[in-house]
Amino acid sequence: MEEFVTDAFMKCVYILQVIGGTPGSYGYGYYLANLVIFVVIEPLLILLFFVLWLRARKKLKIAQSRIK
Repeated sequence: MEEFVTDAFMKCVYILQVIGGTPGSYGYGYYLANLVIFVVIEPLLILLFFVLWLRARKKLKIAQSRIK
């Protein structure tokens, strides 16, 4: 199991390095890719899914009140 986790982690690091523009090194591109993914995109996705959940919950309450 430890080998699987290590391999998965290293593949993810490699993908970040490729996105950053220099596979095999930890340059500014790698740091920029980390910032964009984990500081910008992830919080925006969490916020988007929260808003969508609230809207769906509101629609469900409206639909349930019409049935009664």
